[in-house]
Amino acid sequence: MTSPTFTIAPEGPFSLAEAATFGFGQRSGGGWDGVMRLAFCLDGYARQVGVEVRQDDAGAVHCTVTGDGDHEAIKRQVARVLSLDHDGREFTKIADRDPVIARLAQAAPGLRPPLFYSPYEAAAWSVLSARRPAKQMMTVRQRLSEAHGDTFELAGQQLAAFPLPEALLAVDSFAGLNADKIERLKGVAKAALNGQLDAETLRRLDPAEAMSRLQLIKGIGSFYSSLIVIRGTGFADVLPLGEPQALALTAKLYGLDEPLDEAKFREVAEAWKPLRTWAVVLIRAAGPRVLGPSVPGAQDSLHVSA
Repeated sequence: MTSPTFTIAPEGPFSLAEAATFGFGQRSGGGWDGVMRLAFCLDGYARQVGVEVRQDDAGAVHCTVTGDGDHEAIKRQVARVLSLDHDGREFTKIADRDPVIARLAQAAPGLRPPLFYSPYEAAAWSVLSARRPAKQMMTVRQRLSEAHGDTFELAGQQLAAFPLPEALLAVDSFAGLNADKIERLKGVAKAALNGQLDAETLRRLDPAEAMSRLQLIKGIGSFYSSLIVIRGTGFADVLPLGEPQALALTAKLYGLDEPLDEAKFREVAEAWKPLRTWAVVLIRAAGPRVLGPSVPGAQDSLHVSA
């Protein structure tokens, strides 16, 4: 039986290799063998699917689906996760008028912000990783997914999807998770089922309003509501002000005095509209490539690796 396939034609520069090797959240990045493997809860949170993603020499992105689900819905979600639902030519215009962004784009050509699979999975990661080492909780998340989610064979490797909300509600104990984290994960699952974590609903709101609504979920404060909105929902023009490393890298790259205050950061970021989120991700990822390995900050902050 032939697996369903679809193709996404990026508008503007895009590098699948940059996306696949960009570690953040529950994804460690790492080596690149030409295939990006995705396993996730499909929007609506009633099904799980696996997707193999490849890019040809002309830049087109080809996807092969394993599992059941509406193929147009899967395509929309993959496009969102890879930031292919935006016109990257707008970012090229930003680089044309900002020499610093141009230099960073040359260091990380085609980088777009990779996102969490959904607000639900971003919220679950927020609960898992709060006050715990990220690497440790990556392992716990993997084991939880293998135990209570579907596992897909993707290009010769096994990858488990995070449990659906209904499956997560049935988990009463799990090694590595205390009772409080399990209850908060169940709160996230309930929020997903009642529509609080619907990506399209959140995207129709003002980002500040979306963050405010997310903070009604127990365990999601201002820090993590920002993560969910920016890196779980796909807002592309939100300026994350609570990232000390982003401010420090911006000051170094633009030759400004440190510490850089929020007012000056906003002033510099005016040139990055309408893709300020993209610019900050590029600064965090490519800044150390430009400034040298001794400069901290590539992937250890709220919006990159929390």
